[in-house]
Amino acid sequence: MARHEQVPTVSGERRRAEVVDQPRHLQGNMGVGELAMSVLAFSAPLTTVAGFIPVLLMFGGKTGPAIYIVATVILLAFCVGFTVMGRTVPNPGGFYAFVTQGLGRSAGLGGALLATFGYFMIGFFAPPFFAITIQGYVEKNLGGPHIGWGWYALAIVAVTTALAYRRIDLSAKVLTAVMVLEVIVVVIFDVASFAHGAPSGAGGASLSLPWVTDPNIGVALLFVVGNFFGFEATVIFREEVKDPDRTIPRATYLSVAGIGVFYALAAWAYIAFTGADKAQAAATANMGGMFTDAMTALVGKTVVDVVTVLLMTSILASMLSIHNVTARYMHSLGTDGVVPTALGKVHPKHGSPYAAASIIGALWAIGVVLFVALGSDPNVLYARASGIGSFAILLLLFAASVAVFFYFRHNPSSQPVWKTAVAPILSAAGIGVVAYLAVTNYSDLLGGSGFFTSFFLFFTFALFLAGMAYARVLRRRRPEVYQRIGRQEL
Repeated sequence: MARHEQVPTVSGERRRAEVVDQPRHLQGNMGVGELAMSVLAFSAPLTTVAGFIPVLLMFGGKTGPAIYIVATVILLAFCVGFTVMGRTVPNPGGFYAFVTQGLGRSAGLGGALLATFGYFMIGFFAPPFFAITIQGYVEKNLGGPHIGWGWYALAIVAVTTALAYRRIDLSAKVLTAVMVLEVIVVVIFDVASFAHGAPSGAGGASLSLPWVTDPNIGVALLFVVGNFFGFEATVIFREEVKDPDRTIPRATYLSVAGIGVFYALAAWAYIAFTGADKAQAAATANMGGMFTDAMTALVGKTVVDVVTVLLMTSILASMLSIHNVTARYMHSLGTDGVVPTALGKVHPKHGSPYAAASIIGALWAIGVVLFVALGSDPNVLYARASGIGSFAILLLLFAASVAVFFYFRHNPSSQPVWKTAVAPILSAAGIGVVAYLAVTNYSDLLGGSGFFTSFFLFFTFALFLAGMAYARVLRRRRPEVYQRIGRQEL
């Protein structure tokens, strides 16, 4: 669709001038392993296992592991068309480029605004969550002084901004090192839980399959799908990986399948420790301390102290991964001229989107200062920021799944029909169900007042429509920018 749109033409002189003025490409040399680790870092393995899987068990009980497998199957179906389209449309820009190619420039720009806003909000979960974690460790474990959460939050913003400012290879090395340590901790937890065995009369480690009529299945599925959002990074970093046509598909499948199996096993390990019949009650009674208490019982307090430190680095790694993704979305919009072109600048030495990364860090810092001044509770703040951002990315994922199907209907491919039609239809249907559940359970997702949830629900949809309207304005007033929407060549 997007390839065949009739758009106003631009003079040859103007086109040549714009090509000269375009920033040069981002630079990097990531391989399959580093790219997959960047995706895994997005979901923060240790943070997810310690903080979010207990929430899943509270809603889904012994169906938790199976819910992860259901989400994995849906997203693997999406990956089929996603990777084929990635080879056919080798544009950087992630879902921004894909939605543009499949549904047109207007929808593409709407999707880009959703993505930028969504990732920005998801990333903002980290400063208050990190502050809570380190504040408790310093005061309770080390007997240190009380320091306001805002100072800790500003510190992690400064660190991630400094790393995101530099070449992606540095971030990849940091993320890989942290991810290896986190994975080791979770594997120790899994092995120790299964070896320990559930208490007698607690149902053992048996599992159950979820069903659409299960209470709270919608909320449970939403939490699970959110753990996979970072896999878009595989195409966002297209300019910064070696041999992208081979690296990106491998990293995509490895990331999605790996995340699904990894977290399903961790959820099952919880059940093996508490017993299937008591998992939901245990999570409800001790959601925040469930992991720490289990690790203390399994391996001792000394190891738990090490795990607590790793939890802080896990939050840092997650925030850095999200920072990198958000910066590249803003960079793509700046490169296309949709937002000020200064945001599309590339650092002459690091080959990084340093301007976009710096702006994001500055906005997060302003947000921290603002919420501290308002006296906001960081416990509430991080949960709401994550929920708001996750909903926006879920809508973007649904738009991308529909775009893949329509793209191949208008651009026939030599690939098998099951890759270009069947898999995209199935994934769109599955993601559509999750999106519907997100809308109907939005108040539970945010845990806020009726006005609060209604406002952000309306705002998220309005943001997509505003992007479409802005694209129409660009079509009339700045046709040369309109032509570039979606990182398309002139």
